[in-house]
Amino acid sequence: MSSSPLENSIVHTDCVAALEQLPPGCVDLVFADPPFNIGYDYDVYADALHPNQYLNWCQRWMAGVHRALKDDGTFWLAIGDEYAAELKVLAQREIGFRCRSWVVWYYTFGVNCRQKFTRSHAHLFYFVKNEKQFTFRGEELENRIPSARQLVYADKRANPQGRLPDDTWIISPADVAEPPPSDRPPAASTWVLRPQDLADRFTAQEDTWYFPRVAGTFKEREGFHGCQMPEQLLGRIIRMCSHPGEMVLDPFSGSATTLAVAKKLGRRYLGFDLSEQYVTRGLKRLESIAVGDPLDGSPEPTMSAPTTKAGRRVDETPSSPKVRSRKRTVSTKSQPLPGLNHEE
Repeated sequence: MSSSPLENSIVHTDCVAALEQLPPGCVDLVFADPPFNIGYDYDVYADALHPNQYLNWCQRWMAGVHRALKDDGTFWLAIGDEYAAELKVLAQREIGFRCRSWVVWYYTFGVNCRQKFTRSHAHLFYFVKNEKQFTFRGEELENRIPSARQLVYADKRANPQGRLPDDTWIISPADVAEPPPSDRPPAASTWVLRPQDLADRFTAQEDTWYFPRVAGTFKEREGFHGCQMPEQLLGRIIRMCSHPGEMVLDPFSGSATTLAVAKKLGRRYLGFDLSEQYVTRGLKRLESIAVGDPLDGSPEPTMSAPTTKAGRRVDETPSSPKVRSRKRTVSTKSQPLPGLNHEE
């Protein structure tokens, strides 16, 4: 695949046919955010198929993904409530994927509902072809976050390398073009380690009881595609499940966010899309960035947390000599997470 003329490009084509034409086992990581079949107004695709027709179509392109992936390859699927259960079953029982995690992405700025709980989440299925052989770079510091022992309790037992994120991913507003209203906190950071400490989360009217969508006022917004994923979300997936230089494929390129993040992180990439307009504008977006460029949105993880009754933050020092100082000793054998201020 390294010599393929399709590498580092977006192809104007139907993904089902294109996947069938790829050499078997040529892709390391696939991220797919397909149409949800909810009647969305795409420019060339009719997003209102009969349910059986939609599921049959999904089975065809997912089978193509399975064929294109290497034996140790990874497939991430983003999908809404309407077909999440059916597609998970199809992927596992009919196609042969193994599900490692069912991640819930909680977002802000969801569409308000008047007759039901406001939807505030999407499903991210993390599949592999071989449950014993896959890429998961969980030991790399760029994929880890500080633990509560580090941030809150200054516990000397804390692993200086932090921990892996949970399987519910939360994003607060980031890089908003205009200042947030007075009733909403500023966009200090994208990823929230302790959502229970944020007073405006887990509100009663939402269907997730606790990454906003890329809203129209966000600097990150490309403007030509209504279903744009946050770059930081794709960054977590691509960093975790692929190595630099490996091939990342998005069969529904759309706004080209997957490919843009792959390029910034030094991966090879390939995208397909039915829309000539999306292909043209996606290619223009890719031409405007370079390997090593920072991802849009505030980087993870949050490096601060509120105090608690049972402990103190790492950066706090006792004001009274009667209080025993909780100094942290950083082992010379392990590298701490960047951004944490350890006492010397």
